[in-house]
Amino acid sequence: MPLFLVETSCSLIAWILLYVLLCYVNGGRSSEWNCRLVTLLHGILIVAVTAYICFIDGPWPFTHAGMENTPLQILALLLSLGYFLFDMAWCLYFCSEGPVMLAHHTLSILGLVAALGTGRSGIETCAVLFGGEITNPLLQARWFLRQTGHHESCAGDAVDLLFVVLFTSVRVGVGSCMLCCELVSPRPRLLMKFGGVAMYTLSWVFMVDVARFACRKTRARYRQWQEWRKVSSANRCAGE
Repeated sequence: MPLFLVETSCSLIAWILLYVLLCYVNGGRSSEWNCRLVTLLHGILIVAVTAYICFIDGPWPFTHAGMENTPLQILALLLSLGYFLFDMAWCLYFCSEGPVMLAHHTLSILGLVAALGTGRSGIETCAVLFGGEITNPLLQARWFLRQTGHHESCAGDAVDLLFVVLFTSVRVGVGSCMLCCELVSPRPRLLMKFGGVAMYTLSWVFMVDVARFACRKTRARYRQWQEWRKVSSANRCAGE
């Protein structure tokens, strides 16, 4: 337990130092800008590490749920635990997030602590991290595009479309398969199974918001397309 606390503290301090460094380098930017840079870096790093764990290093999370943690899995879990502790503290201090996002952070922290504390279920926890964070860089890119006035562009549309597709297919689609494998496997502890159900339920809460956003975006683009057709038709008639 003392070693676990030391490792978690080192991870947390590393993320705090990165945030402080970014605030120093980007002195003209807001605190949220720099915090989202940390979030973007965490998302890219943890997706790369967990992708290697799940697809190359193994074992396969759909068939080996509840297995003992490997050193690489422990490293990935510690990196994310330190980040989520940092981001949770930042969100509470600046009151920047609502109860749903705070619940997501709380469940993530508890799940990581449970996997590290029990020494098992590291592989499926890494799979959940991969599925949960794969859309995070796109979410941050969307925010940065909005802040710089470039969201209403082809790049903004591409980011939004890719975000919706990945969220629906990975977090909800593949996540459903992962939850089924977790529940039917005899190896994972009951605590991890309850945690999986809770995270999956929260994903559907987010999915409702994503679906509403996709509908609004589609309607807005359809109206723009209709207006463009009217203008093009009027221009053709004027030219004849």
